[in-house]
Amino acid sequence: MAPIKKTTKSTHLADQESTGMEVPAELREGIELPVQAEPAPEGKPAKRAPRAKAAKNDDEKKANRKVERIKEKNNVQEVSAEKQADTAPVETAKAEKEPAAVPAEISAVPAAETAPATDSAQNADGQQAETQATADPSAAQDGTSENASADGQQRPQQKERFNKYDKKNKFNKFDKNNRNNNNNNRPQQQEEQEDTVPMPDPDSEAWCKARDCWAKYRKMTMSDLQELASQKENLDFRRYRKQSLGLLLQSLENENNIVYAEGLLEVTPQGHGFLRNTEFNYQQGPDDVYVSQNLIRRFGLKVGDTVAGLARPPRDGDKFYALRRVDKVNFDDPEKIKRRVAFEYLTPIHPNEKINLEWDQDELTTRVMDLFSPIGKGQRSIILAPPRTGKTILLQNMTRAIAANHPECIIMVLLIDERPEEVTEMREIVGKLVEKNPALKAEVVASTFDEPPDHHARVATMVLEKAKRLVEQQKDVVVLLDSITRFARANNVVIPHSGKILSGGVDAMAMQFPKKFFGAARKIADKLGDFQKDTNGQMIYTSAGEPVREVIQKNGSLTIIGTALIETGSRMDEVIFEEFKGTGNMELVLDRRLAEKRTWPAIDIFKSGTRKEDRLLSLYEQNILWSVRQSMQNDTENGIMDKLIKWMKQYKSNADLLEFLRKAKDSVR
Repeated sequence: MAPIKKTTKSTHLADQESTGMEVPAELREGIELPVQAEPAPEGKPAKRAPRAKAAKNDDEKKANRKVERIKEKNNVQEVSAEKQADTAPVETAKAEKEPAAVPAEISAVPAAETAPATDSAQNADGQQAETQATADPSAAQDGTSENASADGQQRPQQKERFNKYDKKNKFNKFDKNNRNNNNNNRPQQQEEQEDTVPMPDPDSEAWCKARDCWAKYRKMTMSDLQELASQKENLDFRRYRKQSLGLLLQSLENENNIVYAEGLLEVTPQGHGFLRNTEFNYQQGPDDVYVSQNLIRRFGLKVGDTVAGLARPPRDGDKFYALRRVDKVNFDDPEKIKRRVAFEYLTPIHPNEKINLEWDQDELTTRVMDLFSPIGKGQRSIILAPPRTGKTILLQNMTRAIAANHPECIIMVLLIDERPEEVTEMREIVGKLVEKNPALKAEVVASTFDEPPDHHARVATMVLEKAKRLVEQQKDVVVLLDSITRFARANNVVIPHSGKILSGGVDAMAMQFPKKFFGAARKIADKLGDFQKDTNGQMIYTSAGEPVREVIQKNGSLTIIGTALIETGSRMDEVIFEEFKGTGNMELVLDRRLAEKRTWPAIDIFKSGTRKEDRLLSLYEQNILWSVRQSMQNDTENGIMDKLIKWMKQYKSNADLLEFLRKAKDSVR
């Protein structure tokens, strides 16, 4: 078999075999086609090569460009050398900022015009050219075309345009017409100019006068303030609230419109804050004083700090009085709070300093408590009280006793879900105590039963934060809470539903915040030094057998005395009581049977007691009280209390009563 001859197809245009058609004679000379054609380029077509850029460092071209710009602005034919020298720095700075505009301007200048301008620039040393009077002098001095238009009118500055835009921008958070922002939480506009009004130094005569004026107007009623404001000329007092009217009258009375402001700081999520007023139970209001972020950051202020300082009236566009200077924080120098330790890092210990509740010889309830269930600084006390057993009267008497015997303590009475008349009565009692002793710091914060549950929780939160800040400043704080049960009920409604329901309809997470509040009570360990010794070199011991050490720094304490309702017939109240049972280190139980017989105080001395009472009572007192309990075990509750009442009426003080009981104990032996 003959081999197959491999042939290739011709690609000549004149070849009939390759084209399949007859080719004219004039094309038979044809063109050779490539065997494999190159692929077409993909994408966009290539741009033309850019023009060559002129050198930026060419001094001659730079000088020509300056001259041409000046001629165009001023509409002149020639430019003097002095004018070129004045505009040289400005033009050079602009050329450095806008390097991309240099080639375009150079290329736009014709070559024919460049040469004469160069000659005029070179010969400017010997000749002075005259400029036309129609030129704008301000534009010539600036040396830029941004500040002057072609007709010689001055354009607005760029900074002013942007400031105006910021004020009118509908997305601006400072715009008062923006409805997306809460008016109380919206920060006021930043002040461009500083206050030039002089302010007095803290604790100076003018400063103390402003503080006394603030305290005077704070105690006055709304009708008294309106009557005083009616005596002022051109003052429409009808549209002002009580706090705003007091601040306005204070600014009119003091020199240089000095306004003293004091309140509890609440920091918003935006970073600024407001000073809440105690009279309005720390709730938001249009009369609150604005605190800027700069002051909060400068002094390290926290939520719950009691801030006092000088404020100024609202300016144009502002809605609140603004705090100008911080003079006092938690009743101390603001510099001290920079070294304070957070409440969570303080070391709690057992109470070892007793609070004396014996203040009146005729007040038997607190005298019985002082013996059988003593309270120390930092105590976590719970009073278990059935309805109508006198727990409210007991809290009032305890407030009087603490104010009389321990004026260094800061008293805070927190009433939650209480009757309005009881709130008024408690405020009158505390007000009289403050009038009797102006150095005493006591207040009443209340949320009545007609308020919503979230109002109860908010009030409790603010009181707790304030107490923590005071303890961080080595203060002794006493909080009297009435009542824990109603506080837990309100928190059960406020918290999000967790899906875990306990007996009585109590949510599993409803007790967390009330426990946090009640568990904040503690005595902070003092900073101790070396052990103390007597004159013979022997170590000194306490009644509990512990060695005594020198106290270098005395820290504060937070004492919480709360009431809990029992025997109400409500399953929820029983669950709340069981949750708090055992969390306190002092319990006082009131007996309903004694209250029904009108025997006061209705205290069950066998069920009442204090943990670690040996740290509060001496060994002498402990032995006598133990013997009294043992001797009265077989008596009825009514008989026990009748004996105690008889003895206390016979002896005017507990010390005399203990001496009588000691002698009776020795005679029995």
